[in-house]
Amino acid sequence: MTRRATKIVATLGPASSDPAMLEALIRAGVDVVRLNFSHGKAQDHIDRARLVREAAQRAGREVAIMADLQGPKIRVGKFAEGKVFLEQGQKFVLDAGRTELGDIEAVGLDYKALPEEVKAGDVLLLNDGLIVITVDAVVGQQVHTTVKLGGELSNNKGINKQGGGLTAPALTAKDMDDIRTAMSFQADYVAVSFPKNATDMEMARQLCNVAAAQYNHKPGLIAKIERAEAIPKLLEILLASDGIMVARGDLAVEVGNAAVPALQKRMIKLAREHDKVVITATQMMESMITNPVPTRAEVSDVANAVLDGTDAVMLSAETAAGKYPLETVNEMAQICVAAESGEGSKLDADFIGKTFARIDQAIAMGALFTAHHMGAKAIVAMSDSGSTALWMSRHLIQVPIYALTPKVVSQRKMTLYRNVRPLLMGAVADRDDALRDAEQQLKALGIVASGDVYAITCGEPMGAPGGTNMLKICRVS
Repeated sequence: MTRRATKIVATLGPASSDPAMLEALIRAGVDVVRLNFSHGKAQDHIDRARLVREAAQRAGREVAIMADLQGPKIRVGKFAEGKVFLEQGQKFVLDAGRTELGDIEAVGLDYKALPEEVKAGDVLLLNDGLIVITVDAVVGQQVHTTVKLGGELSNNKGINKQGGGLTAPALTAKDMDDIRTAMSFQADYVAVSFPKNATDMEMARQLCNVAAAQYNHKPGLIAKIERAEAIPKLLEILLASDGIMVARGDLAVEVGNAAVPALQKRMIKLAREHDKVVITATQMMESMITNPVPTRAEVSDVANAVLDGTDAVMLSAETAAGKYPLETVNEMAQICVAAESGEGSKLDADFIGKTFARIDQAIAMGALFTAHHMGAKAIVAMSDSGSTALWMSRHLIQVPIYALTPKVVSQRKMTLYRNVRPLLMGAVADRDDALRDAEQQLKALGIVASGDVYAITCGEPMGAPGGTNMLKICRVS
């Protein structure tokens, strides 16, 4: 497999749950497997997590598991016929009090608070913005509307308010149950849907840490940026999380399609500046759900996210329910590699006026600078937690970073970091023994050969958290 810096997140679903297909996807380059908690029961996710771990073991490489919470169900109810076709200009009622199935005139609501949160003149977008309705009046529990842009509306389709403003809490009772399920199989990351502020993320972290305490586990938290209200609070949400997801579907519906590309670039830049990871998601290879090749626009979209510096690009229905899950991963991997080859390093500019408060951070930056200017074959970070590798990965550099850790949980978490290949090594107390073991592992994997130069960082004493305090430049004998 060609070396690729950008990571691939793939969603598990009916098209990819067969053990042989899952193993093939991991071999093709999937780094993180997303379990979508909007579908399926708790036991389904537990079974799928086991399948992922087994497939990764057979493929000979670790992957991370990301549990993606459903979040609030701001949706219409169900229809008697499963769907209706709304015509432009017709009247249609969203009724929070309705118990019978919907028809061409009205439908019930999963989100009972909607009548209290909209007023005449508001614009509502259904089914990811494909249907547009305007609010004429709110009468008790009924929202009376006129259809401005019609189309097919089927069961449980989402509702967004143009410009944002729906107050549904980010964490529902279902999400709290799902967090407990995800922690039972020690999901490496938990993605939180529709957070509005830092408090939502802090609450999610508390729930995760309590649920995971019995397993001595702490997952990374990813905030999905998909609400208009999240944009002004972007920095506080980012600082309360381990990373963010540019969730372009719901976000585009609330802020408008045209605003999303610039927001994507801003979010990726902000995440990298604050030592957080960032995933770019939604419709990246959408046409490959039914076609064996992507469109040129999709190729450009993926390549642009890579050139912006995203840690990972994500596949949703393409791998969950599409006809060509394996072809999609292969295509995406090729696009990432091609885009990365066109990158220039901004390393020197990154360091101008930079000061470091921490020794381990200064060592990480020193390793990058030296390896870049010496044309080193590799940078090796020996790290328990992976924080040194994370700092290194925030800067675009052509030299590959190998993170050696004795902890499989750290290895899995680092699979999301751009340009980092995490490797498991035995715990060694003696520094010289550890350095020798590291070089032997690099040689055995064909990463370095006789005469190659590489940079290696570690801490003394070995195994102390946050203890990276040494940089060594080595030439392989």
